[in-house]
Amino acid sequence: MNDLSPLLTDEGQSLLDELRDLDPARELAVATRLRRDHPAALVSAAIGQARLRQRAVAKFGAEDAYRMYFTPHGVEQATRGAVAEHRARRFAALGVRTVADLCSGIGGDAIALARAGISVLAVDRDPLTAATARANARALGLAGLIEVREADVTDIDTSAYDAVFVDPARRGGRGRIFDPEAYSPPLSWALEAARARPYAALKIAPGVPHELVPDDFGAEWISYEGDVKEAVLWSGPGTGAGTVRATLLPAGTTLTGRGLPNPPVRPVGRYLYEPDGAVIRAHLVAEVAESVGGGLIDETIAYITADEAHPALPYATGYEITDVLPFHLKNLKALVREREIGTLTVKKRGSAIEPEELRRRVKPKGPNAATVFLTRVAGAPSMLIGKRM
Repeated sequence: MNDLSPLLTDEGQSLLDELRDLDPARELAVATRLRRDHPAALVSAAIGQARLRQRAVAKFGAEDAYRMYFTPHGVEQATRGAVAEHRARRFAALGVRTVADLCSGIGGDAIALARAGISVLAVDRDPLTAATARANARALGLAGLIEVREADVTDIDTSAYDAVFVDPARRGGRGRIFDPEAYSPPLSWALEAARARPYAALKIAPGVPHELVPDDFGAEWISYEGDVKEAVLWSGPGTGAGTVRATLLPAGTTLTGRGLPNPPVRPVGRYLYEPDGAVIRAHLVAEVAESVGGGLIDETIAYITADEAHPALPYATGYEITDVLPFHLKNLKALVREREIGTLTVKKRGSAIEPEELRRRVKPKGPNAATVFLTRVAGAPSMLIGKRM
């Protein structure tokens, strides 16, 4: 269904309420029953929306997800709620009161901005997407703070707004787009739109090369529960032009770069530290290494080794290492059997072996647990065995 309006009627709302706890295994039976009393097209649309809402719970939480509306593309591409809230808090702390949200999608960022007390113009050129964003603003009681406009973002006059937020499309018919100039709109256009306002934030792919970050912007890499979600280019007073930072959510801890040189390579010590993905993407491994008095196990691998324990380190996960061995599956299998390791966590960096394949071949069995790192130590394929601190 390309028209959201039937779902907004009393009949559509009643169906959505009834389908809140839809069991996928009973979907056919439920659809057959509902079609006896409701139009088939409406039932299909309601079931599709129920599915999307269930998927959206992971990003928005149940309270919001089951009141909101989604498109398949929208639920996939929407910013996770915690990430949008972090960005909205930054804007609010800068004194921003009005934002033009360009390429707003279904309105996830606009909702977070509005809840931070910011008035938002949400712009998207797709009619269904714009209608969905408008419905979401109403459903969450934010229509007074969110104006939704169906338009091409390049036609929008943003001069009346304190800031712009641009989230360009980074997927095409063949999947992800890696060239920022192939974004829609291109990164070059977004940069100029940003420079035209006092403040701006531009959402980009986390794998963007650092050399593409302009000197008059600060760059922030954001992870949620260890999974890197996005990078954001910030501009305006107080946003840290020329700096890089890594923010780890949900804790909200931020590490800012100090321009440190690469850490030295050193022998493996008693402890190993695995930096958060946002720290690695932001090229801030040296800052973490300095904080633990450590170095790298290999010049090309982002594992830090040290002689002291730092179990509460916010930017990296620490492990106590018991064994450092040359890589050999036969030796690992014997060690796992000897120590009765039944729960084997496999991490890899610089190794071609897949964790599931390794577990299948090693066949862990027993009451104990351990972590094995498949990696390189000073250029040599190696296995590091230990446990999390």
